[in-house]
Parts: sequence; structure tokens; C-alpha cells
Amino acid sequence: MARSADPDKSVDSVVREAGIEVIPLKGAEEKVSLVPAGTTVSITCSPRFGLSRTLDHVAAARRSGHRVVPHLAARMVEDRRHLRDFVRTVNDLGVDELFVIGGDGEEPVGTFTEAADILRELGEFDHELSRIGVGCYPEGHPRISDEALFDALQRKQQYADYMVSQLCFDAHALAGWLRSARARGVTLPLRIGVAAPLQIRKLIELSIKIGVGQSVRFLSKQHGLVGNLLLGRSYEPLDLLLALQQEMPFSEFTVEGLHLFSFNQVQPTLEWLSRAGGAEKAG
Repeated sequence: MARSADPDKSVDSVVREAGIEVIPLKGAEEKVSLVPAGTTVSITCSPRFGLSRTLDHVAAARRSGHRVVPHLAARMVEDRRHLRDFVRTVNDLGVDELFVIGGDGEEPVGTFTEAADILRELGEFDHELSRIGVGCYPEGHPRISDEALFDALQRKQQYADYMVSQLCFDAHALAGWLRSARARGVTLPLRIGVAAPLQIRKLIELSIKIGVGQSVRFLSKQHGLVGNLLLGRSYEPLDLLLALQQEMPFSEFTVEGLHLFSFNQVQPTLEWLSRAGGAEKAG
């Protein structure tokens, strides 16, 4: 599938097209209700909570008028029937987009072990999904080689419509990875995965927990970090986006939007969107 660049893509337009990722923890429904209706909300999944928890929060977000993108981890799907039931349920809720990942479970609960397995199976039955996203890893994965990651991404792109980058704080590293991906024939539009404003101390703790330690080391070298930690200041995502725009013009590299990892700090995320481009037009 050919992907054409948007000649007007800018930092402002990327911010206006941002989606907000929410973890289905206690209290998340109330936080999502604060998000302007129409803004895209992504609901994650994890082995700890199960896919049923994801579906409960998808339903709640739809009731509050949001455009919702459920995450689906291949390692959490029991079999073909389980997959079809999940897709039918989200379709019945008015959801037409899905984000497919491999998942963090040590052992798969069924026969699906990676995102490509789910993507192939989705091609075997009728559904009402119009867009499918997949993940990518600009700074690698702790358990998978870079070559294996590129191979998987090239296999997945025939089924997918866009990719979302794992959390990254290093503009140079992300831009270098994207140049390499484009050179290897990866044409999927990119939604840049960025941490929403969060106290720096908490952001470092959470980032290490989700396995982006290399990027945290880059963040830790930034000027004034110790002072910012002591003062309880928050991370500012706009600096990263401006640096990225300098390294890789968004139109040229087919960047379509922004994926904000909110860590459920929804109110500060909305406030930042309002300052940086306007939450009313996000999504």
C-alpha cells in the first residue's frame, strides 16, 4: 500500500492529532470522562488484568463519546474463537480500529505468540475494523534482536495501517531508527510514542519498569535533571517533538500523529495538549 506524505505536517498538527493512552486501572473511567468527546483514547491490555478488563474500559469510553482504540496482545488470546469474540465485541461497541502487539506475558495462553499471528488470522474472517496499528521499537527490545524486530515489522506491515513507536526520549535515536526503517522498505506511517507531562522522578521509575532503560539513561544526562528532580518538575514533551522535526521533517518521513503515554495522568496530559495545540482538536 502506497503512503503519501502530508506536505503541511508540523509539530502543531501532530499535537492536534494526538491520542491518549490509558491503562485500565481503578479510577481510569473517571479520568477518561475528562477527555473531550471525540478525542482518541487507547486502552491497553496486560496479563495482570486480562482482556475482559480492557473490554470493560473500552465500553465505558465509548459510552462517554470517545473514539477508542483497544490494545490486543497476541499472547493473551486463547484461540481463534477468543479472537473473533473479542473483535465482534469491540465492533458491536462501535470500534473500528485495533492496536495489535505481541504482549509481555512470559508464556502465551494459547497458540498465538506474536502480533503477526493475530494479523494473519484477522485476514481470515470478516470484521468491521478499518485501521490496524502495530508497535515498533526505535531503541530495541530487551529480549529480541534488532534484526528480528525489523523482520517482524516488515512482515506485519502488509496487514497494518500505521505503527506506534515505543516510548523514547532521544530525538537522534528515534530519527536514526526511522531513517533505517524507511531504507529497509518499512512504509507504515508513524505515530510518535511520547511520554505525556509527568513528574520526572515518576517518569524515570515507570520507564525503567516498561523496559526503556536506554532512553532513560539519555534523559538522565540532560542538563539540569538533578535540579528538576529536586524541584519536582515535570517532563516537557514539546522539546522532543521540536528536535524530531529538525532531525526528520514529518512530511518527508510520513509521521501522521502523536501517541501520548499518559500513565493515567490524564488531567496534566490534557492541560499540556491545550497549551501545545489544543485538546479540543486532538485525535
